[in-house]
Order: sequence, then structure tokens, then C-alpha cells
Amino acid sequence: MPFVHLHTHSEYSLLDGANRIPELLDRVQALGMDSAAITDHGNLHGAWSFYSEAKARKIRPILGFEAYLAFGSRHNKEKPAPDVPLGSSYSHLVLLAKNKVGYQNLIKLSSIGFLEGYYRRPRIDKEVLAQHHEGIIGLAACLSGEIALYLRQGNYEAAKASAQWFARTFGPNGFWLEVQTHGIAVEKVVADGLLPLAKELGLRVVATKDAHYLKREDAEAHDVLLAIGTGKDLDDPKRFRFFGQESYVKSEAEMARLFGAETIAETSRVADLCEFDFEKRYFLPKYPLPPEFASDQEVLVALARQGAAARYGDPLPEAVERRLAYELDVITRTGY
Repeated sequence: MPFVHLHTHSEYSLLDGANRIPELLDRVQALGMDSAAITDHGNLHGAWSFYSEAKARKIRPILGFEAYLAFGSRHNKEKPAPDVPLGSSYSHLVLLAKNKVGYQNLIKLSSIGFLEGYYRRPRIDKEVLAQHHEGIIGLAACLSGEIALYLRQGNYEAAKASAQWFARTFGPNGFWLEVQTHGIAVEKVVADGLLPLAKELGLRVVATKDAHYLKREDAEAHDVLLAIGTGKDLDDPKRFRFFGQESYVKSEAEMARLFGAETIAETSRVADLCEFDFEKRYFLPKYPLPPEFASDQEVLVALARQGAAARYGDPLPEAVERRLAYELDVITRTGY
């Protein structure tokens, strides 16, 4: 089964992702892939652009985002508790829409992250994830995923409990452990814990590439972007940066050299569960009309003339009358 990129960042992972959506999808198409996901940090800003550009190329768009999942309540704006792995105040979790309900829940979760959980990042928590999980596939994410953080800490039992919670929450065909390799030593530590965990709990493992830029040679430009995003000088040895030059959109052959056939095949299985299309219609509110009016256009004309008379006098100056008639004619003819 063909490989599908399920963990991909675009320019809407602000000052972190360097993939412009048209170029990203051109690259996916050139690599012969028929599906791809967008999973920007905490937001769905690029969803429509990604969807429309992908459809134009006959590529199946998989819409999602990489959530920031708070340890504890999303309302807590304090430093993390001592038992939180590696001192993190949040972990990462990839969320993908399976269907219309799933996409609507992604919108709710992203909005909650910005409106209720924002603390350096737009965070959600397990409470709202449990409430709005329907129609969503969860992937365990990168080295900053909750399960990975516990494994990096050497706490297998906590990682197991975390995986069990996600598996219960998302249900059958709803949660996958995620394995990655970017040449980072600790990735092997995580993989060595994930595979026994998957076997013990009967969970499936999917191979992903945390793709933040298009090609290997774009790594340097992406590094500059990160420096801008973190407000650091390029020569600052302590600034956040990516390891190596491996976080690019790899081909299926490149991924097959890194991972086993089963974890590659799981990417297609996940993709096949995701079928969502935007509805091409307007969702406009319908207001009750006053009894003396036969249509909403009549109400608009009456209110516009009433407002114009209050501002310019009655009768209206000729120039105002001419402009008002023109504007109302455009609105009534176009239906807007």
C-alpha cells in the first residue's frame, strides 16, 4: 500500500513551517502520492486553501492540526507540576478529520485552544478532547507527544496509561502510535518503547515524517525562519533549532528505507478513513420580517432610506439619492 504523509506543516504553522501550500501539493503530486494531510500547529487556518488546491490536483486532502494538549486543565496558566515529564506544560497530538462531524469538532477544539486554553500556545486538554472526539483520528505525534515524553523519561507505565486513555477516547480505528526518524538519538529510545507498547495493547503503529519544509536543501532557510520565530540570532548556540536536514517531504522510497512495510501501509489505512468535503453553499441566518414588508430586500431599502434621511435630510440631495439608488440596485440584483 502506498505511503501517505499524515504529519505535515505548512506556512500556517507560523514561523515554524516553511511549506507553501501550492508548492507542497505540487511536490506530493510529483512524488506520485494521491493523498496528503495538513497538520499545522494548533490551527486550521490553511484548511480551505489546502482542500481547494488538493482537489484541483486530484489529491485527497486530509484536514487536521497538531494540537497542544495541556497537562492538567487548559485553564491552568501556572508552571507545570513536578511530575510532568521533562518539565513540559503541554504535549503534542495529531488530530485528523474522518468526516463532517470530525471537522466540526476540530473547529471547536482549535477555537477552545485559542479562547480558553491559550498560555504561550493555544492548548486544549483531555476534558474537551473527550467531549469533541467524535469523527476524529488521533496520532501520538512526535517526540513531544505525551506518550513519547513519558518514554523519554523512562516511565513505561505512564506511557502505557496514556496510550490506553487515547485508545479508549478515540475508539476502534481511531488512534495510532506514531513512529518517526530524523536522525535524532532519542527517537530510537521512543521507538524501542512504542513497539512493545503497541504489541501489549494491540495498537497499530504508523510511520510519519514531521515535514516542515519541502526538500533537504531547504533546511537552512527553515533554520532562518525558526530564528526569526524565536527572536534569536542565527549564531546563538542556545536557540531552538531542528536537528539535521531530515524534516522534509520525503518520497515513498525514502520512507520505505527507514520503516517497515506494515507501518508504511498503515498510512494508507488511516488516509482511507478520512473522507470530508466542504459543502458549497452559504449558511446565512434567516430573520423574521416585520409584517408590513414582503421581503428582506424591502426591509433593507426602507432602513437605508431612513438612515440616509437622518444623515442628509429629506428630501435627499441629488448626489446622495443617485448613489443610494445605485448601491441598493447592486445589492438587490446580486442577492447580497
